[in-house]
Amino acid sequence: MTRKYVLRLTLCFFIISVFFTELIYADKGRHYYEETGEVVWDINTEDKIIALTFDDGPDPKYTAAILDVLAKYDAKATFFIIGKNAEKYPELVLRSYSEGHELANHTYSHPFKVSVAELQKELRQTKGIINSITGFSPVLFRPVGGNYNDQMINAAVKDGYKVVMWSWHQDTQDWKEPGVKKITQKVLKGSKPGDVVLFHDGGGDRTQTIKALEEIVPELKKQGYTFVTISELIESKQQQEQVQ
Repeated sequence: MTRKYVLRLTLCFFIISVFFTELIYADKGRHYYEETGEVVWDINTEDKIIALTFDDGPDPKYTAAILDVLAKYDAKATFFIIGKNAEKYPELVLRSYSEGHELANHTYSHPFKVSVAELQKELRQTKGIINSITGFSPVLFRPVGGNYNDQMINAAVKDGYKVVMWSWHQDTQDWKEPGVKKITQKVLKGSKPGDVVLFHDGGGDRTQTIKALEEIVPELKKQGYTFVTISELIESKQQQEQVQ
């Protein structure tokens, strides 16, 4: 076997392996997943509804303060909960649920890289924790950092979840602590019916998020917006489709 032949054979194996890797980890894209309904970023509607979402909680200080703001303005939200935090602060999970907010799954340990098997284990673990606290089993899942591939989506859907992202123009990046003004302007300038806004109630200092919410929520209410949970947002879309 000549060296040239070996090099060609090696190159062929490399190309084949890359091809199959792409098949396994390819992302079919937003259009595909919106068509199947398996993943939600936001919805197209004329109704002035908007969904506020919070990741990485519960946190004993910040989640409680956020719930206070939401209660003050009679606004509903969806909390994407980390299982290990729910174990530490079950009273906040129960409070969120009791006050009419939606609870959703954000894995158990918040891993940025995870295999499908590990993801399923984390989802089931967190689902069990939330259910043991509230009697409710979450049906929504948000990937950590918004990172996903087709295998992860398939696994989540198989376990009965709808995957939820956020409006691309409504990522507040509050985790960077950019300042109350920037967070507020980001949301208010970009707001349109059907948006899904991304905030965080855990994972760091969320003081800016709370102060921004004190400005954002009453202003959007003044503009005629109603704050709904993700499931309510999805239901609104389904109702519109039935009418059409």
